[in-house]
Amino acid sequence: MASIGKIARRTFLIGSAAIAGGVAFGVWRYKTPYDNPLESDLAEGEAALTPYVKIDANGVTLITPRADKGQGAYHVQAALIAEELDVDLDQIRVDPGPPDRAYWNTALSAEAADFMSPGEGVMNRLAGGAADAMMKFIGLQITGGSTTVPDGFTKLRQAGASARETLKLAASEQTGTPVAQLTTKSGQVILPDGTALPFTELAAIAATLDPVQDVALRDPSQWRYIGKPMQRLDIVAKSTGTQDYGIDAHVPGMVHATVLLNPAQTGSLRDYDATDALNMRGVKAVLPITGGLGIVADNTWRAFQAAQAIKAEWGPAPFPADMQDHWKRLSDSFTDGAQDSRKRDDGDVEAALTGDVIEAEYRAPYLAHAPLEPISAIVRVDDDAVEVWTGTQIPRFIQANIARITGVDADKVTVHVLMMGGSFGHRLEDEVVKQATEIAMQMKGTPVKLTYSREEDMMHDFPRQIAMARARGKVEGGKVTALDLGIAMPSVMASQMGRQSLSAPGPDSQIVAGAWDQPFAIPNKRVTGYRAEGLAPISSWRSVGASSNGFFYNAALDELIHAAGADPLQERLRLCDDDRARKVLEAVAEMSSWDGPTPSEGKGRGVALTYSFGVHCAEVVEVTNTPDGIRIDTVWTAAEVGTVVDPVNFENLVQGGVIFALGHAMNCEITYTDGVADQWNFDSYPGMRLNQVPQIEIRGLENGDTVHGIGEPPVPPAAPALAGAIFAATGTRLREMPFNKFVDFV
Repeated sequence: MASIGKIARRTFLIGSAAIAGGVAFGVWRYKTPYDNPLESDLAEGEAALTPYVKIDANGVTLITPRADKGQGAYHVQAALIAEELDVDLDQIRVDPGPPDRAYWNTALSAEAADFMSPGEGVMNRLAGGAADAMMKFIGLQITGGSTTVPDGFTKLRQAGASARETLKLAASEQTGTPVAQLTTKSGQVILPDGTALPFTELAAIAATLDPVQDVALRDPSQWRYIGKPMQRLDIVAKSTGTQDYGIDAHVPGMVHATVLLNPAQTGSLRDYDATDALNMRGVKAVLPITGGLGIVADNTWRAFQAAQAIKAEWGPAPFPADMQDHWKRLSDSFTDGAQDSRKRDDGDVEAALTGDVIEAEYRAPYLAHAPLEPISAIVRVDDDAVEVWTGTQIPRFIQANIARITGVDADKVTVHVLMMGGSFGHRLEDEVVKQATEIAMQMKGTPVKLTYSREEDMMHDFPRQIAMARARGKVEGGKVTALDLGIAMPSVMASQMGRQSLSAPGPDSQIVAGAWDQPFAIPNKRVTGYRAEGLAPISSWRSVGASSNGFFYNAALDELIHAAGADPLQERLRLCDDDRARKVLEAVAEMSSWDGPTPSEGKGRGVALTYSFGVHCAEVVEVTNTPDGIRIDTVWTAAEVGTVVDPVNFENLVQGGVIFALGHAMNCEITYTDGVADQWNFDSYPGMRLNQVPQIEIRGLENGDTVHGIGEPPVPPAAPALAGAIFAATGTRLREMPFNKFVDFV
């Protein structure tokens, strides 16, 4: 580790400005940089100028440690580095790099701070500082929470700027030209006489220099990429079918495997008979693993077929067998004893809720992640090392878990992070890697490729939380004056972190996320979270708690606004107490030419705004009530993200979020019968069909002074805006998803 007085060439200090809470962990330790993880594996002639820039005679490689699961993470990270490095995007390669604590996620501290000091204010900010320091010490390299852009926006540009200035210093060393007289362009250092020295020719000299630190970042007026439409780096491969994903990975000498697990998630295996399977062509072994069996064969299809031939006796599900009992546990959780948090309590709610009180109950089901690519992993276990190939959002957790399972030191566990064909939170879990490791331990030295069938993948998904909300409200004089919203759901964080052998301290902020901090100044407002215990194991699903709470809050607000006889958008504007949120609402009003919830006969419009992941996102949905059912015609979406890094990718992410959210609100749920999920494939979990996709118009606002991500914020407002539009068109009030239980869609 470098001394505090001098930063060695192999280290680089990023994302570590002094913070108020840092003293809790030691400011000096917090500000001390990690070793550059690229230095340990450099080939002859390679230079790792920062943890994010590696150069050799063949070109420039940009390290993009936030995982790409289809959201363009590799592209946007590379663009941020290239912005300051002065390389063209068609000149570079991208590599996710090795798992390392140097790549800790600096943008996750806000979520962690909510555990430590729920709410806003000085204590929350201090907790945020302490959480940021803690994130660094833990080395929490994780992709999630729409944090890729906010995490990398400054530090990746700093990495590019540092590498650029170090290359200029190398050119100065080589030519004797003062650094001040040198410029850079398209991967070259330019001398005063116009001579161009390619970065690749300067790598060897640069490798001997300490990296230049504290470089001023360029003014936005000089940006070449940020804010400009770009062609994503992976678009050609994905458009031509040549992109490799985790499921395509191949390692010489590998065998193929699948799993047979208790159909009741996390239930036990009591007994089995694999005689028929072992007699099948190509089957090599049936091996015990935690919770089930690993079936090994000479190809994946034969492993799948053998799994079906095994006779197994399973233990019961460790949660209620049928859905009525799941809902009952939620209902029973609305008690003081199950209260998890009360992060909003304005005015005098009890005094306000007298007389004519409006009451309603809302429900949101379990939902599968169901990405197009089923999960897979290749693991080879040797006596003193392990190598892994998989798509994952949590590579350092994988290292730790494999070390625990195998007894091999974590620094001897090599994880190759691969491109993913979707996730939506699915790849925040690593059960497939643990299971592949257990199989590989019984086949030392042989790479084992474990692939889930689609049915196993969905049946053993850790779904989105089931949730229930109860609202009471009051209107007076044509205005909303009181709202009391109670939300019951199991703890996502406790379930998910428990599988990583970690505990979630304090209240779970996700139980009330997307509800307690909404920008509407209702005079008497209370939001209470209740923790339901003993339900199915769950995980983070795109927008997590806000995915259901955005519906609960906006649907309740819609009912109150309707009872007040007010306009859904205008009353939201009247109540709005945040300038950024107001501008977002004004934007969707302008985009949609809002003139009320029912612009013409047979049509209906709904509006919703949800603040989540630091982003105010509002949507207006317009539907037509046809003789065959509801047709969704148009969705207008506006979001405040501070800076739009890539307008094309921004638009694609918002469109995808809207379609994802609407499809699930319309058609999808996971239900349990005898503890087993009833939905195993896309035929029973259809999402939105191509012919149902509406026209989607998008506007990104840039009024804030902080940069935010957009992967998740379009999801929470979609369902309530659709429900509001259906009410306006039909008079049917929808309080439970999926909506196809109550209306038909065309």
